[in-house]
Amino acid sequence: MTLVQKLAFAYAFLFFGVVAIGYIPAFNDASGNLFGLFSLQWYDDLLHAFSGVWALAAAFISHRQAVFYFKLFGSVYLFDGVLGLITGSGCLDAGIFINGFRSLNDIEFPARFFANLPHLVIGGFAVYVGFWLSKRIYDHFATA
Repeated sequence: MTLVQKLAFAYAFLFFGVVAIGYIPAFNDASGNLFGLFSLQWYDDLLHAFSGVWALAAAFISHRQAVFYFKLFGSVYLFDGVLGLITGSGCLDAGIFINGFRSLNDIEFPARFFANLPHLVIGGFAVYVGFWLSKRIYDHFATA
């Protein structure tokens, strides 16, 4: 098993954890927002669970599938984070289509930044793994 496959396992557990902590009252404020920032709905849980299942399946199947997961998943999540940072609405929850561009008066930049930080970090690291780290790992794995 390559490092990329192990990282896919880590992503699976990360996403299963995200779904789980949404149901722990200590992590939600009085309005039901996770950490006071994220209003997660059933479709968000479904998306996170699907991301975890996909990562788990890719990790079990092969190095190549794990690389594909990180390339595609990472690109989509990173794009969602950047779009949310710029417009205040993401694409994965269809917010850009429902709410359109949201002004800084609607969502101030610090809240916008921290609300999108998870997708920027998770997506950015996944892009790094899929497009750069995987080449180094594969070269090492193929020659070993």
